[in-house]
Amino acid sequence: MSQQNLETMRSLYAAFAKGDVPTVLGSFDAAIEWHEAENFLYAEGSPYIGPGAILQDVFLRLATEWDGFTANPQQFFDAGETIIVTGRYSGVYKATGKKLDAQVAHFWTLVDGKVTRFRQYTDTLQAAQVAKA
Repeated sequence: MSQQNLETMRSLYAAFAKGDVPTVLGSFDAAIEWHEAENFLYAEGSPYIGPGAILQDVFLRLATEWDGFTANPQQFFDAGETIIVTGRYSGVYKATGKKLDAQVAHFWTLVDGKVTRFRQYTDTLQAAQVAKA
């Protein structure tokens, strides 16, 4: 099952990179818990519960507040029902014109092929500095 989980996560990042949000949301369990890193720009509602909350309070904000925001995966680690992905975030925060290039680690929990939990770890100080005028 863990090899299948790895492939699910690789395809999820590929879909996100193409802007295929319906495919990304379709990989989520109806009761997914989405945990933004403490003190990250979008942590005020964390954890977000359900695909609708993630779409409204995270994905739409990324799409409207950033130019070229990307999550660039570099390594995938198989930990059974948890897949750990390390990489970098990049983009330009529209309100300030400042660039983000921050390391990131994502912890994804999958049950029966669906993502049930996401936990983000990233450079929250850099993100705050990029967003500050």
